[in-house]
Amino acid sequence: MAKKEEKHIALYRTHRPQTFAEVRGQDHVVDVLKAAIKNKKVGHAYLFAGTRGTGKTSIARIFARELGVSDTDLYEIDAASNRGIDDIRELREGVHVSPMESPYKLYIIDEAHMLTKEAWNALLKTLEEPPAHALFILATTEEHKVPDTIRSRCEVYSFTQPSRALLADVVFDVAKKEGYKLEQSAADLVALLAEGSFRDALGILQKVLTISKDKKVDVAEVERVTGAPSSSIVRALTEAIAMNVRANAISAIRRAAENSTDARLLAKLLMTRI
Repeated sequence: MAKKEEKHIALYRTHRPQTFAEVRGQDHVVDVLKAAIKNKKVGHAYLFAGTRGTGKTSIARIFARELGVSDTDLYEIDAASNRGIDDIRELREGVHVSPMESPYKLYIIDEAHMLTKEAWNALLKTLEEPPAHALFILATTEEHKVPDTIRSRCEVYSFTQPSRALLADVVFDVAKKEGYKLEQSAADLVALLAEGSFRDALGILQKVLTISKDKKVDVAEVERVTGAPSSSIVRALTEAIAMNVRANAISAIRRAAENSTDARLLAKLLMTRI
């Protein structure tokens, strides 16, 4: 009998926070949402704004669970592919129907900035006079594209990018849970490459763990998988700049060019060393 193939699940999904206690780097958001639930002062509309991979959708789902919203009464809409007025009209028709088994019906509209002008106008009417059981969470990476008329009717929460140190800690912890040991320098490089995104950090980590043969990951493996400049090139260039030896600096840059190194990434690595 053929061996059953194991289902592959992305790390960012496997290790997505499931409770407020597991959320990292967004205490200013979590604390207020927890207080709103505790004090029974839940708003009818929220706008979660921040760069990609900062936890907007994860926290929206946790908020729903903490409010007692079941999967049956939780609606997630991707505005990138459901952005027109017909989609919002369908939402408006369904929003007045009472929830099936929860105190609320909660709508999470991801990539909300992608909605058309007509769709925004249609949604505005619902946000102005929503039924008591309806809650909305709009998530966006481009807050400036959300109309002021919508923003003024939402509680706005700005999600901050995690620091490289926090990202490195998360990467290290997830690798450990998966049965791998990362060198600190390897975790630091993954964090740098992720550019402030938890999701991107775990995506990079996934690729690195895939090629590991002994479950011990050093920085060279991260460099090989991601195409990051080798430590030797970065070190040589850093030393050449520090000692003001132009010939050595040019030699290091030439080596980087021969390896098709991303100049932007090389510059970022240099800034962390100088």
